[in-house]
Amino acid sequence: MSKEKEVPSVEKGWEIKDRTYFVTGQYKPLTFRIPSKHSAKKPLLWYDESNQTTRELRFATNMNSPFKDEQNGEATLGTILFKDGALVVRKNQQALQKLLSLYHPMRNKRYKEFDSKIEAKNELDTMELQIDALNAARGMEVEHLEAIMRVEVGSKVSTMSSKELKRDSLIFARQNPVLFLELAKDENVQLRNFAILATEAKIIKLAQDQRSFTWASNGKKLMSVPFEENPYSAMAAFFKTDEGVEVFKSIEKKLK
Repeated sequence: MSKEKEVPSVEKGWEIKDRTYFVTGQYKPLTFRIPSKHSAKKPLLWYDESNQTTRELRFATNMNSPFKDEQNGEATLGTILFKDGALVVRKNQQALQKLLSLYHPMRNKRYKEFDSKIEAKNELDTMELQIDALNAARGMEVEHLEAIMRVEVGSKVSTMSSKELKRDSLIFARQNPVLFLELAKDENVQLRNFAILATEAKIIKLAQDQRSFTWASNGKKLMSVPFEENPYSAMAAFFKTDEGVEVFKSIEKKLK
């Protein structure tokens, strides 16, 4: 009497259905091929923890298992090719589905299986973040929005009207809610913007070599910029010191 084949624990609860896989990452070529058989250069192996053995994988179109040791007779090897970033595998191709969903070493690295529940959760999380960011942007003072948008668009923010600033802030919050919320909570963003405004108003002056700040009125040195540090980030840190607080208050009066 032949011994019944032991099913790996990862296959327990396996659902027979059509499955879709998509290439991950920003770069998605028109065609993308992943290894379908084991080789020295591109190993296709799976470690079975239940019996502590390493098993060789391969995709054979005429076999019911993705494991080479379970494939009897002459195997017809197939290719695994993603087109336009996606690959649809029908439910009658169980060996290929299991290879891609459970065993392939590139799984969740270069490609993922589409899961409607996970996608719905991810979309919901993104939508909630967008709502939080949009609400935060809507309730902010223009000065705070200016500080955040300066990170995104640079000096262009100085030429924007308050309406343009509000509009672009809401767009930024919707398109990149995580970054917007991080910047909204980062007090250094506002302090950097304050330093830039003070420089643009010619209250303080950044040296040509960007290594020091002085009072524009008398040339008296305020601080030296640490090596390889952004000068405005350094000034933001300076504003938090005892001496810097007094400088901040003095600049604040002059800006008003």
